[in-house]
Amino acid sequence: MRSWWNASLHSHAPAGNLAISMKARISSPAGHHSSRRITGLETEYGCLVEPPLQVSSVIAAVRDWIFKEHRHGLIDRHDRDWDEPKGNGGFLFNGGRAYLDMGHLEYCTAECGTTVDVVRYDQAGDRLLNKALEELGLDHQASFIRNNVDHYTGATFGCHENYSLLRTAPLTQRNVLSLLSFLTLRALYAGAGRVGRPTHLRSPQMEIQQDPQVRFHVTQRADYIQNDFFEWVQHNRAIINTRDEPLADPRQYRRLHLIHGDTNVLPSALFLKVGSTRLVFDLLEQDALPGLMLMDAVETLRQISRQPAPPWLIRLADGSQADALEALQLYLAAAKHQLKGRDPETDAVLLLWERSLAALERNPLALVGQVDWITKKYLLEMFCEKEGITWDDPWLESQDLEYHSIDPTRSLALPLADMEGPWGLPTTSDSLAEPPMDTRARVRSKLMHEIREQGVGYELDWDSVQIEERQRIWLMDPLRAVL
Repeated sequence: MRSWWNASLHSHAPAGNLAISMKARISSPAGHHSSRRITGLETEYGCLVEPPLQVSSVIAAVRDWIFKEHRHGLIDRHDRDWDEPKGNGGFLFNGGRAYLDMGHLEYCTAECGTTVDVVRYDQAGDRLLNKALEELGLDHQASFIRNNVDHYTGATFGCHENYSLLRTAPLTQRNVLSLLSFLTLRALYAGAGRVGRPTHLRSPQMEIQQDPQVRFHVTQRADYIQNDFFEWVQHNRAIINTRDEPLADPRQYRRLHLIHGDTNVLPSALFLKVGSTRLVFDLLEQDALPGLMLMDAVETLRQISRQPAPPWLIRLADGSQADALEALQLYLAAAKHQLKGRDPETDAVLLLWERSLAALERNPLALVGQVDWITKKYLLEMFCEKEGITWDDPWLESQDLEYHSIDPTRSLALPLADMEGPWGLPTTSDSLAEPPMDTRARVRSKLMHEIREQGVGYELDWDSVQIEERQRIWLMDPLRAVL
């Protein structure tokens, strides 16, 4: 194990009955109280431009359009950090944030209390950027993509996941290593896939043994992850980031910050990734995780990423060999035993999780339109056959990027997306303008509207709002939706 987290800190379409049963479950009355866990995503968007446009000028123009005359939010009037000066970005009325970060435009969702809201507010980021390009007259010269690898330079950019965790959660060595194992293996249904291999891994620490025979990877980020536990996000990237920054009452909460995952395009894939991870955190808090420990999580992540077909054999800490899908079944079984019937969303996640693991083992093509890497591989295989090219052809890299386009008229993925589940149900609220109604994002948004109407000075953060010289308003409970 490379480091240690100080635990003492204590067919090509989904079956019709799947969609029907999921809709029935998500709309049925809940018999139990659902899990109260704050979840949010941070997405770094890639930007493609036609010359003579420059990426830096396009993302700055989009940022300025978002905040001009308080159109969608309030821009920061103070320096947040050395790399986030005032005017670099700001908070949005829908509860999220938008800002520039190391040459990318980054969008953060609001604090969400459900998996469905995570999907909705993640999609709101795409809608916001598409709307900005259209209003600026740049939609035919520039576009945004939600991927994780620059095929030309080999640089990587991330999709970071944030989950609240009770401070009282039993972070024993057994539980932490079991959590690490799940987060590694979930790539089999959460990966976004990519062609080829990085052309340039920039730092000396990124020396990775590449297999020239691997032309398609299950995940985009696996080759860039170097550690199992570490506190930085830009160097020595880890599966679990150990920085203890709860952005809430530190006596009650931790914030688990995950940086190893891919940016999903298909809503069902995001629903499954986030939903299953939330359930595993529920098991952790109940001290009910299976006792599964990998020999080497980082190597296992790279190994399964380089094998886009079953069986996926893994090495456990005791030296024995196991099947990765059977290992994931242990987490599913524990979640079903502890959590099934708790609420409609939990049951919807469990059902999709169960069907996905079964399809991965028996018929992966049944997951086209549901799991990103399988859908991408299917499309690229058809493209190679139609054009008479091989996996070495650089043309595939451009097709790979088009898969991730957020423009519905360009995206290769969205026309195949399975929307017959809770992740695709219509809602009455506008996630581009309105925040979630069950988290502190609602309070912050309400205060922001008051600031806009009164034209007063302000300072905004996730856990507090300062208006003029008044007493600072603290939002230390992220689950409290009223002042």
